[in-house]
Amino acid sequence: MLIVDEDECTGCRACERGCPFEAITIVDGIATINERCILCGICVNLCPVHAISIEREEVETDLSGWKGIMVWCELDADMEPREVVLELLGKARSLSHTTGDEVIVALPGPRGIERLGEGLIAQGADRVICLEHDLLKGYTTDAFANVLVAIIAEERPSVVLMGATINGRDLAPRLAARLGTGLTADCTDLTIDDEERLLQTRPAFGGNIMASIITPRTRPQMATVRPRVFRSPPPEESREGVVEKRGTTLRRSQVRTRVVDLIPDDQQEMRVEEARILVSVGRGVAKRDNLEIIKELAELLDATVSSSRSLVEMGWMPRSTQVGQSGKTVSPRIYIALGISGAVQHTVGMSSSDIILAINRDPEAPIFKVADLGIVGDVEEIVPALIRRLKMEGDQPPMTESSM
Repeated sequence: MLIVDEDECTGCRACERGCPFEAITIVDGIATINERCILCGICVNLCPVHAISIEREEVETDLSGWKGIMVWCELDADMEPREVVLELLGKARSLSHTTGDEVIVALPGPRGIERLGEGLIAQGADRVICLEHDLLKGYTTDAFANVLVAIIAEERPSVVLMGATINGRDLAPRLAARLGTGLTADCTDLTIDDEERLLQTRPAFGGNIMASIITPRTRPQMATVRPRVFRSPPPEESREGVVEKRGTTLRRSQVRTRVVDLIPDDQQEMRVEEARILVSVGRGVAKRDNLEIIKELAELLDATVSSSRSLVEMGWMPRSTQVGQSGKTVSPRIYIALGISGAVQHTVGMSSSDIILAINRDPEAPIFKVADLGIVGDVEEIVPALIRRLKMEGDQPPMTESSM
């Protein structure tokens, strides 16, 4: 509850002007709060006479009974774990070295899904809970929310990790709301602090700062992580674990929707998040016609073309190619940034690339701070030169022992 001390309030309007939700108005010289208030606390800091305070209801929760790190195993159309699941298992294994907790996989799916158990154990799980039901063959919000809420309430894991996929972003907030806990979305890092709480790091305020968020009073601590933020470790075939097969009480009447058809997005031959080499373009390409030479360069490199947000908003590139905070997170072997300034909103989506090559005419461009190799120059001049050189290399005969 937001409390205004009417005796102290001077009606200066600092809180009214500073509230981003228009939740405060000055009535008869006193700050008045309306239903738009979300208790963000901005007005508390803005008030020069400290007339505004927040009284939060303390929730007493026994946290001692919550143990373990649970990962939701989301399956693709072929009923195989998505790559982000393996990435999260690697991170969960790393976190467990600090907390001593077991790593649990919640695996909802159709009958026979236990076949995936041993593979998930090799990737880092200590225990795989298979939740089988025919209604779990394809993702629907109701079915998966009901099943996962039940298993989380039963297992009481301290941490729940989910991929920030389309389905993960739909499901995670529903689980958090039903469980009465917090959720941090699109995390870029996860660590454990001295009190064994999960530090959930993500960009905030448009990517201008990195915020570390904790869930001190409720459990589980929930976070979603974008694909490609973490590396998936190689499987350890010698790892041992337990695969448990459990039924569910899910009923058809509990599922309000059904999947009628799946229509693949065939705008690109390869999705940008799966490419080993990316040629990414930004506003510095200057004109739309230059995209043709960019595509020629990508073809010579057997690469996929991606883009910054600016070209998507200009209509030059499809949204499926966008890399950055509001687009895709990528981690290719080679990332070539052409005419991209390197704002935090973009670099947060590609900074984990193995090798970053940046070409920009501005020697002070932020992209050079994350690049392994930088070229100061005009994209319109350098890219054609690269194409010519690549074509010359392609015309050379292959080297043999006699020619070495």
